[in-house]
Amino acid sequence: MVFMFSQSSRAIPKTTLRKLLESKSQPVRFLDFFQRLVSVFLCVFFLTVSAATTSAQPVHEPARGSIERKAILNTIRPLMEARLGAPVEFVVFWMRSGGDWAFAGLDPQRPGGGRINLQNTVYAGQGDYMDGLHTYALLRYQYDRWNIIDFVVGPTDVFWQGDPLYARIPPGLTPH
Repeated sequence: MVFMFSQSSRAIPKTTLRKLLESKSQPVRFLDFFQRLVSVFLCVFFLTVSAATTSAQPVHEPARGSIERKAILNTIRPLMEARLGAPVEFVVFWMRSGGDWAFAGLDPQRPGGGRINLQNTVYAGQGDYMDGLHTYALLRYQYDRWNIIDFVVGPTDVFWQGDPLYARIPPGLTPH
């Protein structure tokens, strides 16, 4: 027996039509199911392993005098000189780098350890609301250089706690 479709003049043999209809209603064989299950498991496993290795970036303190430390400080310096007046040096009390992220806690000063007078800066009217000139900066290494992502001068709280931006950085980059 042969079926004919009105829109096309091609005939489909009954056995072929039966195979097409039965193939959609037959349960998946165990071997096919097992192969698919193993494929899914391997994909999930490799995605998990690759995600874990990229997020497990070792955090370290850049050594004093290192190229990395100088590059981080030299990225922050123009920002601080624009606010405090030039020249500015830093006393580093916290600096960590991991992967392409860095976080620095700094006390700005004049060369040779000279104190910066808050009244001679852009922060002159805000001294009552600040904890000195303690400066924190979050940086990211992109486009072959360090870039400032976030910074704050004189915070009176732990501003990075609960901030969604800081949830993306490697653990251990910020102080506790």
